[in-house]
Amino acid sequence: MEMAPDALLACIAAVQEATSSEALVLATRQLAAAGHPEAAPVLVEVLGFNNPGAAVAAVDGLIALGARAVEALLQLDPQNYGARAWAVRALAGIGDVRGLELLVDALGSDVAASVRRAAARGLGSLQLEQLPAAERSAIAERCLAALEAATSDGEWVVRYAVAVGLEGLAPHLEPSSSRWQRAEASLAQLSETLAGNPEVVRLRANLALIRLRQP
Repeated sequence: MEMAPDALLACIAAVQEATSSEALVLATRQLAAAGHPEAAPVLVEVLGFNNPGAAVAAVDGLIALGARAVEALLQLDPQNYGARAWAVRALAGIGDVRGLELLVDALGSDVAASVRRAAARGLGSLQLEQLPAAERSAIAERCLAALEAATSDGEWVVRYAVAVGLEGLAPHLEPSSSRWQRAEASLAQLSETLAGNPEVVRLRANLALIRLRQP
């Protein structure tokens, strides 16, 4: 049941008028719980407030709003790095294809491993099922190319997420196609015993390979 307009306005005002970090976190949680699309721009604004607790609550609320939050997320000031980093997490959780460009860019160039990790997972969980075949194919190629490039990421947590992302992307790749083979090759690379490649990454890549090869 959607929150009444007056109650929604009160929640928004509480966020905008919060006078302490704790008050902002509480107000953001209440606004996120409203589940109202008009809360999205305010929740996005919170992402840039340099308050991790409030940002986490805002991300949870934005993910819950799903596609209704994407437009507000894409209007974010690209110069606000902190807000952009949280937005990547939200878009990864939502899985809307409109977030593709931001996710690809974040995986390839963001300085924070946690943001690259979220982007890798997000690229493997985009909702492509309802798209026309040609568009689905083009987006799957963008995702695959970005994940392939990230198999050599310097941080193991990102490579782990790449394995997860490749497994998630696989249903959108034609079995036995060149793209499928590229995904397998990337997972095989991640499963190798190499310097700096911890067992947890190898095991996760092997698990993805096993699942992909199951009939």
